[in-house]
Amino acid sequence: MIVRERPGPLRLLLAWKGSVVPHILPHILLTGMFAAAVTWVSRHHYLDGMVDYTLLPFTIMGIALSIFLSVRNTATYDRWWEARKHWGHMVYEFRSLARTGTIYLSPERRRELLTRCLAHAHLLRGQLRGEDVRSDLPGSLAPELIDQALSTRNPAAFMLHRAGDVLAEAHKAGDLDSVATAALDQHLHGLAGIQAASERIALTPLPFAYTLLAHRTAYVFCYLLPFGLVGVAGWFTPVFTAIVAYTFFGLDRLSEQLEFPFGRHTNDLPLDAICRIHEISVAEALGDPAPEPLQPVKYQLQ
Repeated sequence: MIVRERPGPLRLLLAWKGSVVPHILPHILLTGMFAAAVTWVSRHHYLDGMVDYTLLPFTIMGIALSIFLSVRNTATYDRWWEARKHWGHMVYEFRSLARTGTIYLSPERRRELLTRCLAHAHLLRGQLRGEDVRSDLPGSLAPELIDQALSTRNPAAFMLHRAGDVLAEAHKAGDLDSVATAALDQHLHGLAGIQAASERIALTPLPFAYTLLAHRTAYVFCYLLPFGLVGVAGWFTPVFTAIVAYTFFGLDRLSEQLEFPFGRHTNDLPLDAICRIHEISVAEALGDPAPEPLQPVKYQLQ
């Protein structure tokens, strides 16, 4: 995710980091060159009548395409924001669990519970991003438990079950009554809900036909536009076509990035930084030295 102060007008105009331009620049150049070819044909009176159209059809089509891309962009942004709300709520669950654990659990059991929950967060991040997070797991976890978790189909869910085992053992030993057990288990339920919501977002993309329609319509419009502009814009046709292509191709590409908010694109969620917040919360609750928060690197926070 891009984290930076808003630059001035000129720097904002020329900003490259976080922009979709690097991803769509070849398409913009291609439409610009196509528009230049159409303009050259028109200026030399070749194929007269085939490049002489009014702008009315393109205006109507452009308005419809703008509305369609806006609706799609809103749908993908809702997915991004929903994912951010769930991972933000995870911070609340960790801090509340640490506070409640201080009230009801012994220091040893509280450490084991928080450590397993922290491992759950890292494992969920690894599952969503398809990455190996073994090196990020708490060093106090038993290697056998880590190996057992990573051998399952859902390591994050497995580790959350093992966190529940800590409460079950304390309850059976008589160290926790039913009220205290329910109070602590409520936060584990919250973490399980966050995992389920994250998996739903990650595994349920927008309907492919929806994406395909927006993509095709944007390309058709941008490659037909020079035929409508050349009669009134002349040699400025490639410039105007490139600007329109930047707008429509940019919205299309941005929607693709926001549709899956858990990756490592510039506009994806900073899951590493959120997990570091969990590490800080757990360390401070246990009285251990807390790591430093992650900082953006070249304006990008992972």
